[in-house]
Amino acid sequence: MRIIFMGTPELAAHCLDGLAKAGYELPLVVTQPDRPKGRGQKLAFSPVKEKAMELGLPVFQPRRVREAEAVEFLRQIAPDVIVVAAFGQILPKAILDIPPLGCINVHASLLPAYRGAAPIQWVLLNGERETGITIMKMEEGLDTGPMLLQKKLRIPDTMTGGQLYDELSSLGRSALLEALPLWAEGSLEPIPQPAENVSYAVRLERNHEVIQWGLPATRLINQIRAFQPEPGAFTYWQGKEIKILEAQVLDPEEEAALIAQFHEKRPEKACVPGMVIGILRKKGLAIKTGQGALLVTCLKPVGKQPMDGGSFINGYRVETGDLFQDRTQ
Repeated sequence: MRIIFMGTPELAAHCLDGLAKAGYELPLVVTQPDRPKGRGQKLAFSPVKEKAMELGLPVFQPRRVREAEAVEFLRQIAPDVIVVAAFGQILPKAILDIPPLGCINVHASLLPAYRGAAPIQWVLLNGERETGITIMKMEEGLDTGPMLLQKKLRIPDTMTGGQLYDELSSLGRSALLEALPLWAEGSLEPIPQPAENVSYAVRLERNHEVIQWGLPATRLINQIRAFQPEPGAFTYWQGKEIKILEAQVLDPEEEAALIAQFHEKRPEKACVPGMVIGILRKKGLAIKTGQGALLVTCLKPVGKQPMDGGSFINGYRVETGDLFQDRTQ
């Protein structure tokens, strides 16, 4: 089977590696153009480009894959199928119509839930207990094509975005390798996506990473997990950005006891979201939220290494009544 592969991040690189090791013919790998990265803003290869170079495969990096020259170049390759995994550009009908077996997409959610750009983070942000991989035949709509195969994955309460990404990368690879030969031989029946339970995982922006202390503690835990290890959910401490890397919901009885102690010592001060209501030096710092409280155990100031809660308390002289904020002022 002659395959053009399109993808960009690490999840896609796992799929490409699987196809190569399974012996498929890969005349072309398509990935996003090199992007500036890091403090030096040096051009960096995508994980898919790095994997393609490691495998000795030709790489094509169009600025816009829908441009006529790019479409014609792909047509000349004459693939049997195009496999897409988190490519990052929408394919036009002119490309979808090129291969006889169509364009097959590896999507990191259980469609029709979480169509779009960031399904892995959004399932965690929304506290979902299950996700998975959908292998689908692409059409012009955004992740609307018929489904060929689904694999489910349970989400443990403590799973982070990085851990879920790794699990889905492995699952996506195995699901693709299972579905592809069955699709080629006609053994898979495309199943239209149901009209119910459709949701969208919109592209993440920096404002999604800011901790809004007025939200419930359970929601903030989901946010911290979703953005761990990168880019990190953050707050502001004395006008400076602080990433919160690890936390847990404080036991309600312990929260009530800390609030009672706080009011006993500082009866004139209102207890508001974002306020430090307790210093637990061997554990971390307790912070009030809109509903419940968080016990923060690992933080990372800008330009510093991650530190445990006790080290942050000592190094930054944190006291009860101090405020973490969702803006610089």
